[in-house]
Amino acid sequence: MSDVKPVIVWFRQDLRLFDNPAFSAAVRSGAPVMPVYVLDDDSAGEWAMGAASRWWLHRSLESLHKDLGGHLRLFQGKADDVIPRLADRVSAGGIYWNRCYEPWRIARDTIIKKALIEDGRDAQSFNGSLLFEPPNIAKADGTPYKVFTPFYRKGCLASGPPPREVVDRPADFRLYEHDAGTELEGLGLLPDIRWYGEMENTWSPGEHGAQARLDAFLEQGLQDYRSGRNRPDKEAVSRLSPHLHFGEISPHQIWHDAKALAGDSSIADNIDHFLSELGWREFSYYLLYHWPELPRTNLQNKFDRFPWRDDTNALERWQRGLTGYPIVDAGMRELWRTGYMHNRVRMIVGSFLVKNLLLHWHHGEDWFWDTLADADLANNSASWQWIAGCGADAAPYFRIFNPVTQGQKFDPQGAYVRRYVPELAKLPTRHLHNPWETPADVLADAGVKLDEHYPAPIVDLKASRERALAAFRSLKDAQ
Repeated sequence: MSDVKPVIVWFRQDLRLFDNPAFSAAVRSGAPVMPVYVLDDDSAGEWAMGAASRWWLHRSLESLHKDLGGHLRLFQGKADDVIPRLADRVSAGGIYWNRCYEPWRIARDTIIKKALIEDGRDAQSFNGSLLFEPPNIAKADGTPYKVFTPFYRKGCLASGPPPREVVDRPADFRLYEHDAGTELEGLGLLPDIRWYGEMENTWSPGEHGAQARLDAFLEQGLQDYRSGRNRPDKEAVSRLSPHLHFGEISPHQIWHDAKALAGDSSIADNIDHFLSELGWREFSYYLLYHWPELPRTNLQNKFDRFPWRDDTNALERWQRGLTGYPIVDAGMRELWRTGYMHNRVRMIVGSFLVKNLLLHWHHGEDWFWDTLADADLANNSASWQWIAGCGADAAPYFRIFNPVTQGQKFDPQGAYVRRYVPELAKLPTRHLHNPWETPADVLADAGVKLDEHYPAPIVDLKASRERALAAFRSLKDAQ
């Protein structure tokens, strides 16, 4: 063991070596680097990672450990206990990390930095996760933005500091030898029952998988992004969200790699649309930073009076993909099987839950938290408030997605539905999105018997739409 004081690099949502400011700064210090990860479920509380995210984290840590030559040290417990104690144990000269923006992390990290500095240690944090950090973006009067377009176009692009340049992976680095920590299996991230088989076949967690995913999108998906991004039956979206959430790739690299293609006028509009989607991610974090109650509290407090229903059976049928509406059921089954759902379909299933079923958006938020590999507190909370109509820049209350017309428009050949709802695979395309209206002889020819092979609709679209509109009107009447 070396007598030279090491610098601890505390990995969090930045599980990569390329464009990792904290890791690069530690290497530049000249001290041996001790890379660590702390699974801190205690501090996270109700926002401890769900099952799909824990599977992804296991694989991502496995990849990072390999890239670090087997030197990633793993710990479990409260980070405000683990980090100072470890720093004392190895006589660390410094502790570096990249900032996170969840309220519980901000509170905890503030305590940790204060304790380290008071102990005479160099504690530094860096921006490795956001293009535009929330404290740097505000309206002219100093108040935070509540609407996306002015936030992104004016606050970020026109007035904010530009996204920083990427930082190369250090060519050489010296790692600190120490036997502290536990084995990866000791974190208990994988369940005893191996339910994640299709996720294993769908994803490649880790920095190398993230880079391959970005390269494939820029080469094959970007040219059709603006029109194709709403089509779940196409490979026109980046599918980078879980890689971004775990920091296996940085938004700065994605931003600059996409910008580098802007000289091609044929895809300039697609690039602008793609970058604006990164902007929506930034906006979600901005909202969470300025309104830390976002995950549980309606940003529009009039929704505190909203007459949500309590229907356990309806909720379970939505969760299991048994609503009787094929595009909804396909989305919920894709989520369960792969830990992912196409964004257009997320809006459809979300609208169906909170408007057609009139069930609280918290139910959707909690289910997504457990089943999404890219479960992200900022994005998940802001998106559910958006679809429910109670958040910032929210969808208007009267925007109720019709799952039949949405399916017909965005899955016109039925490839997506047939993949995830195979019991309807033999139905003619013109009947695929509304099987309850299909002639009996056509159903019979396709081998479909409603309420036996596939459920009849759980609610009537017209009646449930009117019920939702009446519920929204009641908020106005109560003012």
